[in-house]
Amino acid sequence: MRFVSFNVNGLRAIKQKNFDEFFKMIDADFFCIQETKMQEGQLDINIDGYYAYMNSAIKKGYSGTLIYTKHKPINVYYGMNGNYNDEGRIITLEYDNFYLVNCYVPNSQDELKRLSYRMQFEDDMRDYLVSLNLKKPVIYCGDLNVAHKEIDIKNPTQNERNAGFTIEERTKLSLLLDSGFTDSFRFLNPDVIKYSWWSYRFFARQKNIGWRIDYFIVSKVLEHNICKADILTDIMGSDHCPILLELDI
Repeated sequence: MRFVSFNVNGLRAIKQKNFDEFFKMIDADFFCIQETKMQEGQLDINIDGYYAYMNSAIKKGYSGTLIYTKHKPINVYYGMNGNYNDEGRIITLEYDNFYLVNCYVPNSQDELKRLSYRMQFEDDMRDYLVSLNLKKPVIYCGDLNVAHKEIDIKNPTQNERNAGFTIEERTKLSLLLDSGFTDSFRFLNPDVIKYSWWSYRFFARQKNIGWRIDYFIVSKVLEHNICKADILTDIMGSDHCPILLELDI
């Protein structure tokens, strides 16, 4: 099965660019989107051959997630155990033999003013994923807003206390992985340097001054089912690029 995750930084905007062509070309079984920045009814999200599940933030033009899938789920859950649903950040699809969780993790923001909220979110998300993993394997994907290791960011020293590379955020991802999960890209590509996000400033993408902050995290039991894990750096249209996971499942 082929999974794609893409922070599009506004679905309506990227629809005016290359999105439809890429979507058709990649032919994913599951296509997870973050930062739709839209409400229900602002765009026809229907695509032939796919079921579509969207979760919008209460605040207009902000956050939001969407999953396209060729496979009808048993259940669809929005938010996390009834919480964290005001910003439309989480969608979970349940299938016979796995859960798929699409998430747009909160940014800690300038001067780390939302770091404490982010830390609580991380703890609650880890508990949620562990509880799902007790029932069946989990595929957790999205913009996790953290570069885990120094290899995942161009300038680690200069960013040590910046949102997305604080020791607090990086430790939370380590704790998640230590709780029975695997970073699929690093599992197959332990030494490869590739980024999934670049600032719009200072020609960062042209210079490849980037961060790897988009992930497919899978239950450890699935790690040997990973056939391919890649970062599709040639796909434009957003400040992120899509990431790809192929699983024998």
